[in-house]
Amino acid sequence: MTDGAKIWTLHLLVLAAVFVAQFLLPPYHATNLARIMVLAVFAMGYNIAFGYTGLLSLGHALFFAAGMYGMGLPVWHLGWLSLPALIAGLVAGGALAGVVGLLALRTAGVSFMIVTLMFAQAGYLTLLYLNTWTGGDEGFVVLSEARVLFGFDLATDTARFITAFTLFAAGLLACLLLVRSPFGRVMVAMRENEERSRMLGYDPFRIKLLALAVSGLYAGLAGAAYGMLFGYVGASFATIQYSILPMLYVLLGGAGTVLGPFLGALLMFYLIDITSNYTDAYLFVVGAALVGLVLFAPKGILGTLRERVWRWLP
Repeated sequence: MTDGAKIWTLHLLVLAAVFVAQFLLPPYHATNLARIMVLAVFAMGYNIAFGYTGLLSLGHALFFAAGMYGMGLPVWHLGWLSLPALIAGLVAGGALAGVVGLLALRTAGVSFMIVTLMFAQAGYLTLLYLNTWTGGDEGFVVLSEARVLFGFDLATDTARFITAFTLFAAGLLACLLLVRSPFGRVMVAMRENEERSRMLGYDPFRIKLLALAVSGLYAGLAGAAYGMLFGYVGASFATIQYSILPMLYVLLGGAGTVLGPFLGALLMFYLIDITSNYTDAYLFVVGAALVGLVLFAPKGILGTLRERVWRWLP
């Protein structure tokens, strides 16, 4: 079997396993899996920027919140329905990432990280300041009549899972196509050696800006879907926590691997869920797990497997 066939077989089998899981899992875990899939889409976007292009951002919560509010505000104030609202959230995330990129990409390294963090904090404070329109720290509930997509009530478990799975599958396959395309290889070249890429005729600023915009589209779609599927929009989703989470998912699963964000989101979610039932110090357990990861698998789970076993893994 060729490497290309192995790649597609693996990813399609993962999608099939996730889809079948809804029929085997109890409702609690099926709902958790829907949440994980949406967060995995968010992490996929972060992985495009960080894992494949080398852009270490601490501002992705801004794009996630942009998608969430881009969806929620038209529903709350203008009475929009689900499909145009989701599209608005997608566009909001990508557009804001493009605008931030035009300014932040004038810096590099630690400076880029700090600038993106500043933008995210400014976005969070703006949401709090405009509390008359945004609901402030309390947020607002997405109207039930707006949570209907193609006749399916997204408040129900089955419709929520299928919608989350559809977005996850589309995001995963699109990411796989992207990273295996010529543009994807250029992104990796930027990550590995920007100066050599420049000598070959590529424009680092343009490539990074496009990668960040695509990353923002993923984050915006995830934010819009999260608000729509779970019925709540709030400024807490714009805090630093939601910039750190996708980074942790990517580092745990494997930066620069297509399936890494999903594996990282799945393991991290249940690590927190299970340990929080036994101790209030569950973040200590998470920290210990991450220290162990850095010591024994610094490239993440799938990154280490690619290095030692599956060299064809994208």
